Amino acid sequence: MNPDWLIPDWPAPQGVKALFTTRAGGVSWAPFESNNLGDHVGDNPVDVATNRRKLQSVLGVKPVFLQQVHGTQVAHLTPQTPDGTVADACMTTQGGVACTIMVADCLPVLFTDLEGRAVAAAHAGWRGLANGVLTQTHTQLMALSGVNNGHSAMEIIAWLGPCIGPSAFEVGAEVKAAFESLGPQSAAMFEPIGDGSSAKWLANLPGLARLQLQQLGVTNVYGNDGSLGWCTVSQPSRFFSHRRDTAVLGGSGRLAACIWKV
Repeated sequence: MNPDWLIPDWPAPQGVKALFTTRAGGVSWAPFESNNLGDHVGDNPVDVATNRRKLQSVLGVKPVFLQQVHGTQVAHLTPQTPDGTVADACMTTQGGVACTIMVADCLPVLFTDLEGRAVAAAHAGWRGLANGVLTQTHTQLMALSGVNNGHSAMEIIAWLGPCIGPSAFEVGAEVKAAFESLGPQSAAMFEPIGDGSSAKWLANLPGLARLQLQQLGVTNVYGNDGSLGWCTVSQPSRFFSHRRDTAVLGGSGRLAACIWKV
């Protein structure tokens, strides 16, 4: 595995593995250098296929690359599930397959239960987050792992990967309103830009996710705490960023968060 990639620091059971890729370790050329895993961003398809094969070699299982549409659909994976399955979250109880989420500013969220009965991954951009992708993933994971059958919801743990940070995620008033409609606590995750008269806000995406997870009863949440080291926008040499790169360079690659059972 490339030494620049991230291994989540969380108390996952021994039979559960996870990682988050960075720009390092692939074969793609600019502006996708070097480990772009997205086949829909304008990169050379041969290079993307090579990068995906390299990832699969590291995982030792098949990563399933979804067609993500900023929705709330959850796919239940098997080793036979094809790439391009339309969903923004996925889960499995089986070995031989990795739940995989591609991101380039959106928040990847990985889940497991403390006995390793099931694993899941979710793509939490602001639209998916506001529309309930974490709720859908959590509900189905609890059922799949048997947590509803006499087990505690406290057995579900989550890890948040890198995403656009609170100092970079400028949004309009409609985004703030979408989250406030879910509960007044969300207001604390938005900071006005300037004197507040422009109706522009800085949004704390990992903070919003943590708030939703807490409301779902998931109190053991690890990873992205909103600090600068987790921000995809502020680290161009390490992370792709759609918001930072696309307007200037014409495109942005995709990173991957993966979780699987061994």
